[in-house]
Amino acid sequence: MVREAADLVAIVGQYTQLKRVGRSFSGLCPFHSEKSPSFSVNGEKGLFYCFGCQAKGDAITFVRDIEHLDFVGAVELLAAKSGITLRYTDENESEHRRYRSQLIEVLERAVEWYHQRLLTAPDAGPARSYLRSRGFTKEMVERYRLGWAPDDWDQLATALGVSDQVLRDTGLGFVNRRSRQQDAFRGRVLFPIFDANGDAVAFGGRIMPGAEGAKYINSHESPVYTKSRVLYGLNWAKGDMVNANEAVICEGYTDVIAFAEAGISRAVATCGTALTESHVQVLRKYARRVVLAFDADSAGRAAAERFYEWEQRFEIDVTVAALPPGVDPGDLGRDDPDALRAAISDARPFLGFRLDRVLGEVDLRTPEGRARGAAAALDVVAEHPSDLVRDQYLMVIADRCRIEVDRLRDQLRTGRRDAPRPRPEGEGRPRRRRQPNTPQLEALRLLAHRPADLVDQIDECLFDDDLHVTAYRVLAAGTDLHEAIGQVDPATADLLQQLAVQESEAEPSDVATRLVEEATRRAIAEVEADARGAADLADYVPTLRWLKERQLELRDPHAQSGAVEQLLAWHLQRARGEG
Repeated sequence: MVREAADLVAIVGQYTQLKRVGRSFSGLCPFHSEKSPSFSVNGEKGLFYCFGCQAKGDAITFVRDIEHLDFVGAVELLAAKSGITLRYTDENESEHRRYRSQLIEVLERAVEWYHQRLLTAPDAGPARSYLRSRGFTKEMVERYRLGWAPDDWDQLATALGVSDQVLRDTGLGFVNRRSRQQDAFRGRVLFPIFDANGDAVAFGGRIMPGAEGAKYINSHESPVYTKSRVLYGLNWAKGDMVNANEAVICEGYTDVIAFAEAGISRAVATCGTALTESHVQVLRKYARRVVLAFDADSAGRAAAERFYEWEQRFEIDVTVAALPPGVDPGDLGRDDPDALRAAISDARPFLGFRLDRVLGEVDLRTPEGRARGAAAALDVVAEHPSDLVRDQYLMVIADRCRIEVDRLRDQLRTGRRDAPRPRPEGEGRPRRRRQPNTPQLEALRLLAHRPADLVDQIDECLFDDDLHVTAYRVLAAGTDLHEAIGQVDPATADLLQQLAVQESEAEPSDVATRLVEEATRRAIAEVEADARGAADLADYVPTLRWLKERQLELRDPHAQSGAVEQLLAWHLQRARGEG
């Protein structure tokens, strides 16, 4: 029934632009990168097929693959779109999904309760005045369902009348020391956060000007809300993302709204966290071009390496909006929407943006300035993993700094920088080339700065480089870095010194997953090599099949955490000679 009721053309049209060709529809495949349309949809039969990657199936198959859902999740999503009520035969499955639906329903009630408070309550008068001063009209407040949390202890909890567990699991409140229910948000303008399907899952709260407390607070993670996967505004933006093949990433809720009011409805924002790999995986389903509408250079080298890696892994282009320095996108959208639109259309590739920043800080009119600029620009170019891309930008540096490109190529290859710059003790030695970013190095960076966030999720058996293993042991043991650097061998000391100044903004769970995935890839290759030299290949088949099944689950957001846990246990057993 769900299969017949689902309009496949309408569903696919949310992810890629389709054009009618005869009795069918054609467009770019949403499952792989391509420039010429090879994806076809037969609306009458409810089937799709890609002649490029051979993806095929019906509405349920499409939703499962594009949204990374299991069969039941895909059926539920299609049923919701078609207005069909489902009945479950598995009591455990039914109970889990019924409870999730209950949480969503309570959150929806909270959205409406807070919204009505903002529109009508006398105590919300200052909040309404504040929003008007920021350019929010009544229509905008209603469109984005903004709310007001009264500066009181338990008004929402009393109005909802739900159990302690439901109040906690929705993130709407908690039980205080006096065993009474208490609201999580007080005296704040609220921005409801919806998932990609439009279900309310969380809130972001902005404190009133002059009041004490953090400027913004967000709901804690819950059974329906994972910060590393949810993007504010995606429920409104995904259609425009597909049509434009572009996603705009902002820093805050008001920026998203300002972009939409300026006619750019494809903007989203992270919710109190840095942009993560999981966010990129979500966006990759809708668009291939990602525009960073914030000060992307402030994130530093670690972020740059992640962006370049994501470009390669997910076949996306990361660009940076040409925003005027120091200008807030929200203010620009209100004061000069044409300038905001131009900033997006003129977005630069991330590496080109960083080079402009570096070269803009020196005086290119003098020989000394050009030499310093070239040396600094080489450091930036050296971070990119592609030889071809690096060489293209070397020609840009050569032109702007009036230096022969072959000389720049030589310096990039050797790691030497001839420009006169202050150096620490040991001046004159060639600079050591920064090691390329890998899951192992990212894990070590996290352990160096935020050990408690990662140490329980990984083990040294996941590292295959002796240098990294030694560094892991030092960091996992909690040894003082200054003391360790003086005790270990020179190579390890050098690595620890690098790690000490390389903070990581990566999500620990993402790093653990990548580390396990890398170790599993190596293990599969080793088991396959053993199998080729074995007398009985059948002895290795169950292990290989199990590893490859878990490897696939690592790419499924719903099965990922369980696969990481199982694979880590397997690697530990293998390291101990038990498996």
